Amino acid sequence: MSSIPRFHFAFPVHDLGAARQFYGAVLGCREGRSDAAWVDFDLFGHQIVAHLAKGMSQDAGANAVDGDDVPVPHFGLILNWDDWQEMAQRLKAAGTAFVIEPHVRFEGKPGEQATMFFRDPSGNALEFKAFRDESQIFAK
Repeated sequence: MSSIPRFHFAFPVHDLGAARQFYGAVLGCREGRSDAAWVDFDLFGHQIVAHLAKGMSQDAGANAVDGDDVPVPHFGLILNWDDWQEMAQRLKAAGTAFVIEPHVRFEGKPGEQATMFFRDPSGNALEFKAFRDESQIFAK
């Protein structure tokens, strides 16, 4: 492939106003098209869509990864190291309650990565991470 395709991800939210505040003001996503029941956001060039879904449930459990209980399901991005640090600072400044605080896992090992988990106002779990060596993203 000559370029990386953009992904599209639709997810449920219980309040579009809260989604607009979180994804727009906190994460810095530009808002695109919208309707009374959904809002498009530009998440670093990827299209994510918050769909109003009353009575939603997101928490299906967690899996242990390097001593952390990683929420399942979750979604997010792999940023470069500097952008990850900037995002961690932005989230801390906004008073974000982290599920897993920003830290480095697998330190000094292949696959070393910075990671953080947090939830949006509807309880959707997000992970933003960065690999020290991006060649390790798909390494076995």
